[in-house]
Amino acid sequence: MMHFRKKYAMITTLERRDKSMNYSERGRAANGSAGRSKTSYGTGRAASRGTGHGTASYGTGRGSASYGTGSGRNASGSAGKRPAAAASSGKTGKTKRKKKHPKLRLFFKILFLLILLAILAVVALFYFKYGNTLLKWQAEAKKMIAASSEDTFKSSEASFIYDSNGKVLAKLKGDHDSYYLTFDKIPQYVKDAFVVTEDRDFYKHAGYDPKALVSAGITLFMNKLRGQDATRGASTITQQLARNIFTDYLPYTDKSYSRKVKEIFVATEMEKKYSKDQILEFYINNVFFANGYYGIEAASRGYFSKSASELSLAEVAFVCSIPNRPQSYDPLEHFDNTIKRKNRILDQMLSQKFISSAEYSDAYYSDIVMNPAKEIKNQNYLTTYAVSCAAKALMQKQGFEFRYEFSSDADRSSYDAEYKDMYEECYKLLHTAGYNIYTTLNKKIQAKLQKAVNEQLSSFTEKTKGVYAMQGAATCINNKNGKVVAIVGGRKQKSTTGYTINRGFQSYRQPGSCFKPIAVYTPALERGYTANSIVDDTYFKDGPRNADGRYLGKIPLRTAVEKSKNVVAWRLFQEMTPAVGLSYVKKMNFSKIVDSDYVPAASLGGLTNGASTVEMASAYATLANNGKFRNPTCIKKITDYDGNVIVNMNKLTKQKQVYKPEAAEAMTDILKGVLVRGTAAGKQLSNMACAGKTGTTSDKKDGWFCGYTPYYSTAVWVGYDNPRAVSNLYGSTYPLYIWHEFMGELHSGMEYADFVYDTGSSDNTGDKYQTTGDDTRATKAPKETIDPSATSTENETTSTEPAVTDAPQKDDGTEPSTPDDNSQGDGSSAATAKPQKPSQDNDYEDVGQETTQEDVTGGQ
Repeated sequence: MMHFRKKYAMITTLERRDKSMNYSERGRAANGSAGRSKTSYGTGRAASRGTGHGTASYGTGRGSASYGTGSGRNASGSAGKRPAAAASSGKTGKTKRKKKHPKLRLFFKILFLLILLAILAVVALFYFKYGNTLLKWQAEAKKMIAASSEDTFKSSEASFIYDSNGKVLAKLKGDHDSYYLTFDKIPQYVKDAFVVTEDRDFYKHAGYDPKALVSAGITLFMNKLRGQDATRGASTITQQLARNIFTDYLPYTDKSYSRKVKEIFVATEMEKKYSKDQILEFYINNVFFANGYYGIEAASRGYFSKSASELSLAEVAFVCSIPNRPQSYDPLEHFDNTIKRKNRILDQMLSQKFISSAEYSDAYYSDIVMNPAKEIKNQNYLTTYAVSCAAKALMQKQGFEFRYEFSSDADRSSYDAEYKDMYEECYKLLHTAGYNIYTTLNKKIQAKLQKAVNEQLSSFTEKTKGVYAMQGAATCINNKNGKVVAIVGGRKQKSTTGYTINRGFQSYRQPGSCFKPIAVYTPALERGYTANSIVDDTYFKDGPRNADGRYLGKIPLRTAVEKSKNVVAWRLFQEMTPAVGLSYVKKMNFSKIVDSDYVPAASLGGLTNGASTVEMASAYATLANNGKFRNPTCIKKITDYDGNVIVNMNKLTKQKQVYKPEAAEAMTDILKGVLVRGTAAGKQLSNMACAGKTGTTSDKKDGWFCGYTPYYSTAVWVGYDNPRAVSNLYGSTYPLYIWHEFMGELHSGMEYADFVYDTGSSDNTGDKYQTTGDDTRATKAPKETIDPSATSTENETTSTEPAVTDAPQKDDGTEPSTPDDNSQGDGSSAATAKPQKPSQDNDYEDVGQETTQEDVTGGQ
């Protein structure tokens, strides 16, 4: 009986211990040593030896750890030590694992403490270094906002553009006081559209958004690691309002972190003084909608000629698209971009449940039909060009580096993005800062140039969407200072909606043979060639064709220029290499030269993108200025409201010696003959010495004439916006007619002046050909020789003209299309008088040297 009680007590103890163990621990205890036999403890038929698996089975014989009696119930075995030992072993393993945790926890505690100390050290260092500055900025913000009132956000400061005589050309920002809407008058769609697209957490933050700042910081950091310049905006509506109003304290052009911190202080103080509804009201009435419109009411009347309260949801989203990037989303110039952003705003309004699906669908597929106000239906080429030049002047003042060479497509894309952002910020500044912008633009000269373009193209009456299909553009530069005095961007017409494209500086077209003097012949004159050098005008396999199908054989370089011979230009360009030839135009800031232009066809003006009339006029003005280039602009200075000078272009403009003086002078001497014996024969000015070159592109799609006098340089382009052939369009027709009419009127009554050279002579009449130095390839007075490959004629020995050969035919019997001019007849010699040269404006700093081979190879 005692034995039974002891046995029962032992079983009870084991059963309690078993219940206190979790199943996983009990399993590990029971299976302590795999493959080793363990003894079963129990009674009756439940006890059995471990199997080959080495697992002990106690009780029922199922193979699980079961301690049972004869009935198969789970019970503790008899007084054995192994199960207890196994359990103890499992407990020991758990204890060992626990011993590791305190060390790990200690490590993390120490690491956390070190990080905390590092943060505190950084904060302390930052405080001791910048603490006083931060306190100063905070105090300034408090004082500024304390002094503000609701009137502060209703006032307006207009910027004015002045012509060369100090008369107002344009007012960039009109008063918006009369169009100011109180919060209750602003359509709800407008409020929702701005909140959802500009600052979704507007009603939650206290002026700045910490989450957005952190996200922007991370993006900036990652972009820096990738070598990218792209950033992510984090400005709230309050911050945007702060820099729109307090432009002197928070200038757009300041991209420093200090300005961002100041902006946060100002925004925070604004949130303390004004309610959210007031801030949103101020913002909507002050935000810029392009084309001089500030505030939703002014924009609504400007683009749709109706009040904001009458706008549909689609029209609201359309107008509210503009402020994000006024230059990119200007609906008068980039309508498709505005439509895309309108749809994006509608998507956001739907996702945030500001509008229903039905409202979204109606607005998304609604056609937008603008009805611009009368005041912006008038073209103003002077204003558009002045604004562009002023924005670039501000960029230059702020240290932006304008580039024209890039190492890769990615490099160009990165630069373009940076340029676009900076330009738009300066563009906004011009409309908000109350600047006075003084220009060299002359209304009288502009009227003469516009009149010449209109009259010479008056026979072309076809219109596309209300705009003349055949167009013209021209730019005139004062050779005294290198600045633009007139620019025509198209034909004048009354029924034009908005500012049309200013083709004078915004349109790029292939310049044809006008490109030869600046990229081929003047560089060749630097490399030993002279006007008398004998060059070969013989057709060769896979070479270009002369436009008139005639090849003169061995001729002087002067004749090749005057007759615009493609073969000669091609040969010289290949000889010096395209890299050398194009390096000259790139030094004159031709912005559209790309890798695909480094081919022989570029010698004939066959460029991928082309050039603008501003670029071409500036290049020819460089020839007139003894090879010194001055970046073309119309800005003299920009002052603030109080008259303080912000930009002085005379100090910013630097002359660059692109061509050697003797080469530029020799080129001018040769180009004078173009208007006497060459492709522009008979169109020389009767009252002024002049030089120039015609240009006609492939299939007569573009016509150019670029010419200059000692006083002015003018480039003219004529063609269709969508290029197409014109049967009688040559450089020697409409472009030359425009140039001749305009320059004749411009120089009427002016004192006669001739080109005066430091070397050589301006007199090229008769059979005399002057050189600018020793030339082993020239004779004293060379005779035009006969092409050895030409077929002999009976008149060969008596003719005074060079013998010619007919143009070789291709296998299919047709001639290839090559940009060039058709040769014209001879003309009489220009009148001569005592040479004198107008005075030059020398208020510039000379920088750079003439182009050399080392310049080219070093820049590759």
